[in-house]
Amino acid sequence: MTVSDAQVRRLMEQKTKSGKLGLAAMKAGMDRKTASKYLDKGKLPSELKAPRDWRTRKDPFVEDWPALKARLVDAPELEAKTLFEFLLAQYPDRYEPGQLRTLQRRVEEWRAKEGPEREVFFAQEHRPGEAMQTDFTHCEELAVTIAGEPFPHLLCHPVLPYSNWEWGTVCHSESLMALRRGVQAAIFKLGRVAEWHQTDNSTAATHDLSDGERGFNAEYLRVMDHLGMKPRTIEVGKSNQNGDVEALNGATKRRLEQHLLMRGSRDFESVDAYERWVQEALEKANDLRRKKVAEELLAMKELKVSRLPEYVEETVGVTSWSTIRVRRNTYSVPSRLIGHQVRVHVFEDRLEVFYGGGEPQLVVERLRGEGGRRINYRHIIWSLVQKPGAFARYKYREELFPSLTFRRAYDALLANGDRHADREYLRILYLAATTMESEVEAALELLLKERLADADQVKALVAPSKPAVPALVAPRVDLTDYDRLLCEEVAS
Repeated sequence: MTVSDAQVRRLMEQKTKSGKLGLAAMKAGMDRKTASKYLDKGKLPSELKAPRDWRTRKDPFVEDWPALKARLVDAPELEAKTLFEFLLAQYPDRYEPGQLRTLQRRVEEWRAKEGPEREVFFAQEHRPGEAMQTDFTHCEELAVTIAGEPFPHLLCHPVLPYSNWEWGTVCHSESLMALRRGVQAAIFKLGRVAEWHQTDNSTAATHDLSDGERGFNAEYLRVMDHLGMKPRTIEVGKSNQNGDVEALNGATKRRLEQHLLMRGSRDFESVDAYERWVQEALEKANDLRRKKVAEELLAMKELKVSRLPEYVEETVGVTSWSTIRVRRNTYSVPSRLIGHQVRVHVFEDRLEVFYGGGEPQLVVERLRGEGGRRINYRHIIWSLVQKPGAFARYKYREELFPSLTFRRAYDALLANGDRHADREYLRILYLAATTMESEVEAALELLLKERLADADQVKALVAPSKPAVPALVAPRVDLTDYDRLLCEEVAS
């Protein structure tokens, strides 16, 4: 019968208490001779086992291992799976798919005993207030929705590595605007400034130089200079150098996931409401780090500057197409601005277009990437109605279908064989611009179930004839009552 470590421990305990071998052996549940053996050796059964240095079954790769080893010496990055696929192709009758794990263990053992030296990472001690690290992290796995619509987004995530204090702002891309907004939000929340600001080599902060190195963008340097921080980046391909913020990216998203589960809903009424909720969750996490945060604040410089605007201003001209070109994307503007220069405030998520002072002439969601266009039919429909022939080959024609229903309506007009289909569709679009687009769309859906012939059908449903105004007779006013009231007031 096999004796366990627990039995021998009990044996030694009972022998110490009673001093009697037989009684101790009985209470430990073992034979007297066995007990005497373990007491003499003074070791547990697990300590007496000799390590096994022989194989329990024949090595299936013994014939081909020298050739595989030679390949590993020449290219240590080769994976066991690749080598196994090579063997299966060379010797299909010699190996079976289930033997892959055996080869993986063999390759792993070779790497440990004979493989090349591996890179060593050195744990760093962070000094309070020395640096702020900032990174962007994708949050699609949170499955957040805004007013019921999916909301793919990122968080700009600044972190103080010594205390792990963190902050976050919602953004849509790793742009300089997003970085500036996120860093400023964190610094003005703290009221203090670290000596260094560290990022990875994203295009928000750096750009390629002709010598292959990456230099800082002029605008990013201006932001750092204004805030009083010195910029630095990690080495290209060395994400581990941003390890603190990288590690907190995952921890923060796990924390937000837990808060979402407790909240019971992933839907928010607006982006602002969602961002406030995120920051409330981060404040709760930061409360647990108060002691180290206090050390950081004592070591950091006082913030003495004003907040930079969260936009970049550009001046562009409005073309005869009633469009402007901003950051390599095209946007339509009200046609009254054609021929004028306008100021555009480029935010991370929107554009605000100004002419002169006062309120913006247009606020529009900013496009991502390059080569996009956002054409609002309301800006150009009056001219198109007057020039319906321009619609057929209009460069941005596909932008003039506000929804699938409008596209189906145009297709239905074409199917009728009406050579004036373009004109009729433009009349429908003009009706949507001058009344309510939703009402026009509802009318189109109703008519498409039967037969849509022309714009007059839609107009009859959306803008029925005005009711007649009833004739009203103005009442005659008798002022003698007022005279009597005044006389009584004077008499009293």
